[in-house]
Amino acid sequence: MSDNRNEEFRVTVLPGDGIGPEVVEAGVRILEEVARRFSVALSLDWDDIGWAAVKRYGVPLADETLDRVRKSDAVLLGAVGGAEAESKDFAIRPEAGLLALRKGMDLYANLRPVRILAPLLDASPLKPEIVKDTDLLVVRELVGGIYFGEPRGRERTEQGEERALNTMVYSVSQIERVVRMAFSLAMERRKQVVSVDKANVLDVSLLWREVVTRVHSEFPEVELGHQYVDNCAMQLIRAPEQFDVIVTGNLFGDILSDEAAVLAGSIGMLPSASLGTQGSLYEPVHGSAPDIAGQDKANPLATILSVAMMFRYAFGRKEAGALIEQAVLAALEQGFRTPDLRAEGARFVGTRAMGDCVLDQIDRIRPDGR
Repeated sequence: MSDNRNEEFRVTVLPGDGIGPEVVEAGVRILEEVARRFSVALSLDWDDIGWAAVKRYGVPLADETLDRVRKSDAVLLGAVGGAEAESKDFAIRPEAGLLALRKGMDLYANLRPVRILAPLLDASPLKPEIVKDTDLLVVRELVGGIYFGEPRGRERTEQGEERALNTMVYSVSQIERVVRMAFSLAMERRKQVVSVDKANVLDVSLLWREVVTRVHSEFPEVELGHQYVDNCAMQLIRAPEQFDVIVTGNLFGDILSDEAAVLAGSIGMLPSASLGTQGSLYEPVHGSAPDIAGQDKANPLATILSVAMMFRYAFGRKEAGALIEQAVLAALEQGFRTPDLRAEGARFVGTRAMGDCVLDQIDRIRPDGR
């Protein structure tokens, strides 16, 4: 994270597929306006990933694109995937490009905050009294585990039966660095960490729990708990307010963070930041939603809130990130909603108009934040 206020930050923008270009367009408008307001110098580069890259380069992540993002201070990503790519070989599937991007930038820690905003309390599928105090952060290890382990693939047994296999693998160093990140972030919050594993049946999780327990000794002020992943999935629905920071592996984090996202009323509300040794990436949690692409229906707020995380973690400008978050809250308090946020009496708007609403609120908020 940089705090050099005279530096020009280079941002690579990867709109991706489906609704990606629409939500990224809204995010870039917020990015440029807030950067102007806080005198943050930006240089924006644009490129393709996913199915858009397959059509342009023949692969879902070109070598020159990976080289470009490695030289960037931050990457803003829309979404990858789409119905037109479903039947393709995995090597040219959009998801392969996303995994290659994470691996190539060594984005080992994915941060997914879940906070219930008061105007959206009734949008949650759970009762308001259950979710009203939810304010948690999922820290997901992003470049290890079953998504990257070898061997993987499909083969035939000696009996001629086809089978498929994936391998869950974690090293001590992979676990240590993401766990240290989680404990460090907890120190800035309520100082509570729950580590999620499946140590009752998985050798990988036994090692995970041992390493977490050892690293915890470096952070004596933080309260540490352990939960099995199935219990954690239940607890997120039963009593989500109990969680501050959740740290877990790649597969479990993928599932649990999407579950937690729904607590906020729509997956279209949840931002994320992926931090690594060769840069950082900011993207909404949602997918490419090809069924509504190009219809001005997508919710851009997750992307806009991801831009807020970019100001915090990539540019070291927490006050700029806070302004964006305040503007999003103000727009929702005015009753503006995209179609995914169903609410009685709401003022429904499209993707671009919702971005306009947030920009309007940014203009209205005084420099002192009022």
